[in-house]
Amino acid sequence: MKKYVLKRLAQLVIVILGVSFMTYMLLLAAPSDAAEMRFEGMNTTPTPEMLEEARQELGLYDPFIVQYLRWLNRTLHGDLGMSTAHKVNVLPYITRRLPETIKLAGAAGLLMLLISFPAGILSAMRRNKKEDYVIRAGTFLGISMPDFWFGLILMYVFAVKLRWFSVLHTDAPNAIVLPMLTLAVPMSASYIRYIRTAILEEYNSEYVTGALARGIPEWRIMLKDVLPNAMIPIVTMFGLSVGGLLGGATVIETLFSWDGIGNMAVTAIRMRDYPVIQAYVIWMGLIYVTVNFIVDISYRLLDPQIRLSTKVE
Repeated sequence: MKKYVLKRLAQLVIVILGVSFMTYMLLLAAPSDAAEMRFEGMNTTPTPEMLEEARQELGLYDPFIVQYLRWLNRTLHGDLGMSTAHKVNVLPYITRRLPETIKLAGAAGLLMLLISFPAGILSAMRRNKKEDYVIRAGTFLGISMPDFWFGLILMYVFAVKLRWFSVLHTDAPNAIVLPMLTLAVPMSASYIRYIRTAILEEYNSEYVTGALARGIPEWRIMLKDVLPNAMIPIVTMFGLSVGGLLGGATVIETLFSWDGIGNMAVTAIRMRDYPVIQAYVIWMGLIYVTVNFIVDISYRLLDPQIRLSTKVE
């Protein structure tokens, strides 16, 4: 197990370096170079001589690999550059927004689990009965509607008409409710169907039939045997969802003017704030490789057969 963890950590580092390399390449391919962005941030129209002097100072005529290693060294020391649009250091600018995204992602993820697990288990246990048909119809509706459309409906009904929730002031106590619902409800629809399918696959196994024949209560079989065995594919799906949520649900944050990193990324793209875009891409890469690492470790904790095969190797 220890050897496997070290191997996965080494792969994580390689992936992050690859992401940083590609990110820096994309920055160099941008229409404006660092010298032009510097003067653009100062609201100054530079002369050719000023641009040439700035390029020499920034080392833009050095070989690409030298520029990349210099930038990587600064990044590893926490220097992500200066935002050309807001004239602030990028790292504090992102870390100020990060708690808002974590708060929204955590609330939406928790609500999604509270909805999807009971509904998915009930749908599987009452398959092809009235409760199952109602839940499956609801999940079909949830999967079919776009997130932004659902968010607009919630905003119109509960913020504009009923005035129950605020959407203009994100510091209001109830401001999180509508974006949380917009994220959680469509995700729950997918999870309910996925949980139902995973449980039914296990439920049709021979060991379940044998346990039922011995008179063991159905709910006990579900909790002690079926649900733990069905957790591996569910954990995989949940890991990908967590990565997306912590990366910032861009459309939802923009729709509700939520002060998170997803909204920040949209603003940076619109204003051509390349250092912020660069930092956001690196953050997304860190989130996904870290979540995948945690999911892989979770496999070995959930499935004894995987742990056994690792020892044999």
